Amino acid sequence: MQRKRFWVALVLFSLIGQIAWVVENMYFNVFIYHMFHATQAQIALMVQASAVAATLTTLLIGALSDRLGKRKAFMTFGYILWGVSILCFAAMRVDWIAKLFPAAAKDAAKAASIGVTLVIVFDCIMTFFGSTANDACFNAWLTDSTDETNRGKAEGLNAMMPLLAILVVFGGTMWAKNDSAEHWTILFLAIGTIVLVSGVLGLFLIDEPKDLKPQKDGYFYTLFYGFRPRVIRENPNLYLTLLGFTVFGISIQVFMPYLILYYTEALHLDNYVLIMAPAIVLAAIATALYGRLYDRIGYRRSLVPALVVLLCGYAVLYLFRSTALVFLGSLLMMCGYLCGMAVYGARIRDCTPKAMAGRFQGLRIIAQVLIPGVIGPEIGKLVLRGAEQFTNSDGTTSFIPNANIYLWAGVVLLFVGAITAIELIRAGKENAHA
Repeated sequence: MQRKRFWVALVLFSLIGQIAWVVENMYFNVFIYHMFHATQAQIALMVQASAVAATLTTLLIGALSDRLGKRKAFMTFGYILWGVSILCFAAMRVDWIAKLFPAAAKDAAKAASIGVTLVIVFDCIMTFFGSTANDACFNAWLTDSTDETNRGKAEGLNAMMPLLAILVVFGGTMWAKNDSAEHWTILFLAIGTIVLVSGVLGLFLIDEPKDLKPQKDGYFYTLFYGFRPRVIRENPNLYLTLLGFTVFGISIQVFMPYLILYYTEALHLDNYVLIMAPAIVLAAIATALYGRLYDRIGYRRSLVPALVVLLCGYAVLYLFRSTALVFLGSLLMMCGYLCGMAVYGARIRDCTPKAMAGRFQGLRIIAQVLIPGVIGPEIGKLVLRGAEQFTNSDGTTSFIPNANIYLWAGVVLLFVGAITAIELIRAGKENAHA
């Protein structure tokens, strides 16, 4: 019964958490673009601020959960408060902002600027609760609750959830209008309620990992444990994997903040959900199966094909504009992205010292969120600096993303290959001395 509850809790918390992150990572950009006419710089700033908030939260709470020997309370109550914070976005509408700030009522640009600022601030607050519950404690709980016999299977399920979450959110919003304030109000109310309810269900589903005990080390010792030179020397495979994961994430963040905007504004794919849905389903199935492959053939032999598929996806999306080829490029991109995430996730868990998962979640989030979230959007912003502009009905201007984001995402991805080559050379030397 406990094992059944574990798999149910894994699917529930992973899927609902990813649904919330999809809205934050992919739809907040669309939200402030359409509701407040956000610029490239404002979108990049929002992604960067959220990345910093996620990293600091994961560092502090991950170490605290290790110190206390607790995961469940942080996860369940974190999800409840995460849901409450998402509900707050339902009130962020231009007409309501104009009522709160009368000076901006007759100045569309000022009202838009206030709206963007509020979204960025509340995004950081929401990220605090989300990273507490998901990034810090759910991921540590998942590491604590699996071992070498089932980690690839669990990580395959965990890694496919972002695609299923995209499918759920896309499907739920496919008939909505992105420029409709009512659409966004309904979306935030629905997602916030779902996340809140999942936290309540977690009170009955989640068990504390059996080997997790309170740590005798001081909090600050635990907090900075992963940054100590001795720890780095003792765990070289973990830190090389984190380095590769960082560059992999930078590549993704070059284009991801602009993905939906590219489909809708550059390609004019009003039916992009119908085009993307089959690609999402196929990529999700491939990711689940790929996690099992990791258990059989190991890290390096499963990573390289994922990187090649991702690079092929970038090439197709950069070179072609027809609906069929955009579908193909999106499928390859999603398969490579999620399979790569599954491989990196399982490898990081394999290399994490036992009973210390919480204190290493900060390092993982630095590699997965902070550095990619700061550098990737900055590259994207520079790439789109000369992007085509158009004037909105209220006199403000907006930009149109172009395919150069995929070209530069591919350039960054090539550096992952260099890091992987270093790992292969190092592995060869280890075998020679075995």
